[in-house]
Amino acid sequence: MTNYEILQVSENATDEEIEEAYRNLKAKYNEERWLDGEAGNHAARMLGKIDAAYEDIMRERKEKSGGSGTNALDEVATLIREGRIAEAQEKLDSFNERTAEWHYLQSVVFYKKNWINESKKQLEIAMQLDGANQKYRDAYEKLRARADYRAQTGGAENTNPNPTADEQMGGNWCANCASFCYTFLCVNCLFNLCCNCR
Repeated sequence: MTNYEILQVSENATDEEIEEAYRNLKAKYNEERWLDGEAGNHAARMLGKIDAAYEDIMRERKEKSGGSGTNALDEVATLIREGRIAEAQEKLDSFNERTAEWHYLQSVVFYKKNWINESKKQLEIAMQLDGANQKYRDAYEKLRARADYRAQTGGAENTNPNPTADEQMGGNWCANCASFCYTFLCVNCLFNLCCNCR
């Protein structure tokens, strides 16, 4: 029986699907191991098997994605800092293991493309996988504030229905956009700082 068969998933399953299957089986056999007789013994044996299968699968996937995964993620962060967004996306796409940090970096890439909703969704996944990470929570709160502002203003920087000629040429830009710019800069600085401080 292969490791994938032990976890009852296919070899094409995503890392998230494998992790979910592992957690479900672990919970099932943790409960059953207290049964009397052979049923309890079988559950105890299966706990050992699913632990070993999960570790083997994840180790193999990390090796295929370029080592431990941490160095490869550092390379993505470097590409983002250098403004090489297409290359960063290409590298992210090559990962088999999609950890919380992977989703965070994908969020940054989407943010750089100005895909605010997609960026927010990726941060939500990162927080689900690592809820204790303050970096993800801070980024999410600031990004949500920017998304809320855009929703309230219809995504427009100047919401005056009857702009003056000066406003049309951008002469009154600062007065109309101070709140938007402040939120935008906070989010942008946060993403840049987080990438620099990995």
